[in-house]
Amino acid sequence: MILYNVTINIDDEVHDEWLSWMKEVHIPDVMNTGYFVENKICKILAESEGGVSYSIQYLCKSMDELENYQKEHAPRLQKEHTDKYAGRFAAFRTLLEVVHKQDK
Repeated sequence: MILYNVTINIDDEVHDEWLSWMKEVHIPDVMNTGYFVENKICKILAESEGGVSYSIQYLCKSMDELENYQKEHAPRLQKEHTDKYAGRFAAFRTLLEVVHKQDK
């Protein structure tokens, strides 16, 4: 399994609107591509110099599926986010391989 993590810091002034938009529009759009099996929004608890930071996590079955998502859908979805919140956020992406997962 591959964990696609987007770490983002969003300005306080647009935080509430952004969080609602992420939950109601953006993340459902990402999930509707069919490449991911689950997602999480995690608030980063460390203090920041401004804004609020989050880790948005998407889990997919394989690197091939992630690469297909990145080719077919990511540019459009990232552009929608950038167009809506230009100058109001900073983001970076990290890919992680899940080597062990234990449920209860």
